[in-house]
Amino acid sequence: MQKNIKRRLREHGAWLPFALPLALGMVPIAQGQSQELAAPAPAGARDQVSTESTDIRNRANLFGDMGGLRSWLGNRGATLGLQETSETLRNFSGGTRRGGAYDGQTQLTIGVDTEKAFGLPGGTFNVSALQIHGASLSARNLQVLQSASGEEARAGTRLWELWYQQAMLDGKFDVKVGKQSLDQEFMVSQYAATFMNATFGWPVLPSADLPAGGPAYPFASLGMRLRAKPADGITVLGGVFDGNPAHGSGDPQQLNAHGTRFTMHDGALFIGEVQYAISQPAADASSAPSQGLPGTYKLGFWYNTNRFADPYYDNTGLSLANPASTGTAATHRGDYSLYAVADQMVWRSSEDSARAVGVFARVMGAPGDRNPVAFGLNAGVTLTSPFKGRDHDVAGLAVGYAHIGSRAQSLASSQAFYTPGYPSRSAETVVEATYQYQVTPWWQLQADLQYVFRPSGGIPDPVNPSQRIGNEAVVGLRTVITF
Repeated sequence: MQKNIKRRLREHGAWLPFALPLALGMVPIAQGQSQELAAPAPAGARDQVSTESTDIRNRANLFGDMGGLRSWLGNRGATLGLQETSETLRNFSGGTRRGGAYDGQTQLTIGVDTEKAFGLPGGTFNVSALQIHGASLSARNLQVLQSASGEEARAGTRLWELWYQQAMLDGKFDVKVGKQSLDQEFMVSQYAATFMNATFGWPVLPSADLPAGGPAYPFASLGMRLRAKPADGITVLGGVFDGNPAHGSGDPQQLNAHGTRFTMHDGALFIGEVQYAISQPAADASSAPSQGLPGTYKLGFWYNTNRFADPYYDNTGLSLANPASTGTAATHRGDYSLYAVADQMVWRSSEDSARAVGVFARVMGAPGDRNPVAFGLNAGVTLTSPFKGRDHDVAGLAVGYAHIGSRAQSLASSQAFYTPGYPSRSAETVVEATYQYQVTPWWQLQADLQYVFRPSGGIPDPVNPSQRIGNEAVVGLRTVITF
């Protein structure tokens, strides 16, 4: 009997995060209900909404004021955030095998306003931790460069970010020091964040090319970031960080399993970005409304000082596919990339309407002689409030493209010379369609469909190396609950 219970829990446990809100007696916000009920509160107002609202459907957080704890912390300058993201993914075609997987992560964040807490104006302290659970469908079944979900990572509990930020000059300049995850500020696309595939968060190019994928979820690196706002609409970001958040070679998430290794001896990563925003909504609600449709445009670069393996040549100049090769790759000093990001609203039904269409594009390149991915592109379109009464729902369609570097392509061609029928490599493309359904201010459901062409650019199927892994159809369901 006990064994049967355990077996059923294993089979159905993946659905518990989806079923929990339903077990609490929650119902979706019906079409036609007021915007007050349906709208998530702005980040800065969440504690106020949680404290004042007695209706569980209208809270910004499931647990509300937590018996007065949030108010007590808020009076002392502290905020507490707790969020669970859970999802189930399944591939119905292609891959190395078919099947499904559950994954998720619980994020705990504590922030402190130092002026309110200690009387130090302009200071913010932040610490966050992750409890990652489940398994990665991308690693187990898909073998893709652009992972099916940005939440996939090795299961475990880890420190994520730990930093202090100090603002100066009336907020026109600030500096942040400590352990930071660059996907929170650099290369960010507002509209791309709607999608589940990892490339629409931290893009495939830095993820594939930088050591350990770079300082992005679930990693962070020690460093310093500077930010300046020299004029209205213009923001300049720059920083220097430890060049390898895993601190070694091997499985990155085993080398730094808990995110608690703090070093500055793994090279350096320099990054800079210039942002230009147009027609942004006024921060002060009493100000005149902005003219035109809002947009943000960004140009940036990164440079890593580490040494990077050549994908084709060994240290004697032979092809790594050659049986006479030493098997030790030649190396190159340093690596770099240039990138551009554009987010633009292109239509809205009226000035005060939630219904709007936004488009995004993000493009970046890196040298093909030392990188598995030499060019990355993603672009897409989102529609907010697609149906009447669903002001906070979002529907979207996007494409991600990862072009294999020239030397990595040459290696596949060389392997075909020694292993007839070995597939060539070119590029991986993923198309994603998604729908975010805002059930309550604290609960969101997301249905997702992805199709991957030429996984990893055309790598061989391990069962039959003369054929590449087949194209993949992936469906997913994600739930996000803010406690």
